[in-house]
Amino acid sequence: MNRQEIIEAVVAATGGTKASTSLAIDAILESVTQALTRGEAVQLMGFGSFSTGARAERSGRNPSTGEALTIPAAKTVKFTAGKAFKDAVNT
Repeated sequence: MNRQEIIEAVVAATGGTKASTSLAIDAILESVTQALTRGEAVQLMGFGSFSTGARAERSGRNPSTGEALTIPAAKTVKFTAGKAFKDAVNT
């Protein structure tokens, strides 16, 4: 399911317009992104939670040449599914 299909599904469920639904979805995604950028966790009860983590600097190899290289440290985004979401998927 892509972004457009999500918008169409929400429009069908709510009876809203595609334009207003698209703006609402964009606002939700932007809010989640901003919160994670600030290092805050985002919890959506019944769905799951988003949080950030840290990946330490580590050594690796270039797969084409075999040359050793250093992979820099990076922030990662984690998603943990909520119980209701897991139960819905597993039924």
